[in-house]
Amino acid sequence: MSERLFGIHGAALELRSHRMGLIAGNIANAATPGYKARDIDFAAALNARTNGAGRDAAFATATRYRIPTMPSMDGNTVELANEQMAFAENAVAYSATLSFLNGRVETITRALKGE
Repeated sequence: MSERLFGIHGAALELRSHRMGLIAGNIANAATPGYKARDIDFAAALNARTNGAGRDAAFATATRYRIPTMPSMDGNTVELANEQMAFAENAVAYSATLSFLNGRVETITRALKGE
């Protein structure tokens, strides 16, 4: 039922939230030797979700390791500036999706109240 009410936006918000966690983990491990930065191919994950894949399956199929521009000597692939940019970009998209969903909930609430 939520898919009929919210379309792909509910799944998009969930994916954006998961991506935020991955990027935050990358930033937290920027100085960990051998750590491999990961990210989600958002389009692939959303496509998997809209085609009926479960949440965990969509995450698994769309999670990718980052390929660093400048590999470090200790094997860590986190490039802090890129991670910070990806985090900010994802935060803006998350906020936009959340705003859309809030508007949708307000519309449904008004309709139920008969306004």
